Amino acid sequence: MKVWFNPSKAIESELSAIAVETEGFGADFVPGVRPADPKFGDYQANGVLGFAKKHGMNPRELGQKLIDAAIASGRFDPDMVELSLAGPGFINFKLSQAFIWQWQLDFSTKEDYQSGAKALKGGRKIVIDYPSANTAKQAHIGHLRPMVIGQAISRLLDFCGADLVRDNHIGDWGTNFGTLIMKIKRDGIDLSTLGEDALVTLDQLYKDGSALETEQPELRDISRNELVQLQNGDPENTAIWEQIVEISKVAFDKLFEQMGVEVDITLGESFYRDKVERIYDELTEVGLAEESDGALVVWHDEVKKFARDNERPYPFNIRKSDGASNYASTDLATVLYRLEAFNADEVIYLTDARQQDHFQQLFLTTEKWFKAKGYKLPELSHVFWGTILGSDKKPFKTKSGESIKLQELLDEARSRAFDVVTEKNPDLSESERHEIAESVGIGAMKYADLSSNRTQDYVFSWDRLLSFEGNTAPYLLYAVARINSIFRKVGIDPEAAIEGASQLETETEQALARKLMGFVTALELTLNDLRPHFLCTYLYELTSAYSSFYNSDKVMVDDEAVKARRLILCARTRTVLRTGLELLGIKPLERM
Repeated sequence: MKVWFNPSKAIESELSAIAVETEGFGADFVPGVRPADPKFGDYQANGVLGFAKKHGMNPRELGQKLIDAAIASGRFDPDMVELSLAGPGFINFKLSQAFIWQWQLDFSTKEDYQSGAKALKGGRKIVIDYPSANTAKQAHIGHLRPMVIGQAISRLLDFCGADLVRDNHIGDWGTNFGTLIMKIKRDGIDLSTLGEDALVTLDQLYKDGSALETEQPELRDISRNELVQLQNGDPENTAIWEQIVEISKVAFDKLFEQMGVEVDITLGESFYRDKVERIYDELTEVGLAEESDGALVVWHDEVKKFARDNERPYPFNIRKSDGASNYASTDLATVLYRLEAFNADEVIYLTDARQQDHFQQLFLTTEKWFKAKGYKLPELSHVFWGTILGSDKKPFKTKSGESIKLQELLDEARSRAFDVVTEKNPDLSESERHEIAESVGIGAMKYADLSSNRTQDYVFSWDRLLSFEGNTAPYLLYAVARINSIFRKVGIDPEAAIEGASQLETETEQALARKLMGFVTALELTLNDLRPHFLCTYLYELTSAYSSFYNSDKVMVDDEAVKARRLILCARTRTVLRTGLELLGIKPLERM
């Protein structure tokens, strides 16, 4: 029996092909296959209802006609799937027990899943813009989300067949450098003498410089001039800037290693400093850009939300009145570079929700510009997120009101996890407890972020994220460790083939097997809107289904055929949980 890796996609494809050959259906028919209510089947096609309504036809008659054609075509093996008509024209598909069991046998390893999942992105060239750290500033809790969400989305895209470029588009050419260079020159600071805490010093220098500008507004003109000199290639300012960038790189590389962040290239705003003139020229040439109060701007009068309380919407400012470039300048140059250097089919940007207006204007400008020039327009998407809140439902900060430094947060996660692990497993060696705490602490922090719908705010709670109950990383990690202990007891490699198994019998076995097949749908759902919480929810539901199975059906029984099939279900659960956790950037553990 040949089974489909992704039954939903396969059913959709087969129905589409059959409809083309069936009287009454046209090229505009879309089957609309999705998971069904388990009471009625495994999948449901609801496209007949809309098609019939659109063309003035009887949906039940049309649905039955499609079922008859499907059965007659031989494309649906009756030993694999049963088709039935329900309601006003829905077609239900119930997979046979034989199909579900054969699926468990055919798809057993991470490589099997990846081989099937690659069809979801199929070699599509995608550039993901993350984590895009701020040069010259210490990473704080606000940098947690781009690192964690970006890492998860990147791994998912890569796993599902994308030809991926992870571009760390750092902010190394903005207004803050004028302030920082002004302060460094004013104080006569030699950056080469700062030592290990160099980034901490740079961060403070910028804060002090900003405070000085508030006290002495005339300094702002000096800072702006320092930035213009830098952007014009002044040797002294360039030398200072290069030291700042290197100090920042060293600090962020250390953080990336701890967080498991992978970067393919780092092209900051400075990389595009010799490419922005082309942007100004082309946007002016096609009639999009015009001068306004000395600045070069693009108007989008059709987007009323940009108006706020003004009569006319705010323009997209692509060059400042003093001639300096800005985020808009370099972002437009970046889109063009990603098209010409990488031939990108898709570009994904990750920032917090406050930048939604900027990206809407960026995408709209790019669309008009590329259309006017005849360039291929990549699909552009903005992945944004809400705020991490404290127990008071306000942005999570220290007691003094400062943003919590990311390194301090990581250190506290390890420390708290070590205490929890020590309490649960005091007999483990200290080195083992530290190793477990590393995975549990960092993993718990990541999972708490990823399991929340990214566009919503969420409350950061150490007690909740380190709990071994509920939808948490420790709960999932413990499930994997518990399965590992089963295979240690029987002396079998969980990734080795298990022979002699009988077919599924009990309700909990069948429920677990069906839930394992749902991994494919979870990947697809997560990718559709780039929301990792869908995958988190699936992994939690899978772990719950496994717990029900384990509590109901004893694995270590005398009947060898029954034991074999239950060990197979344990092994498949382990593989899917491990794979899912790794995609989320969380390291599974052998034992806990």
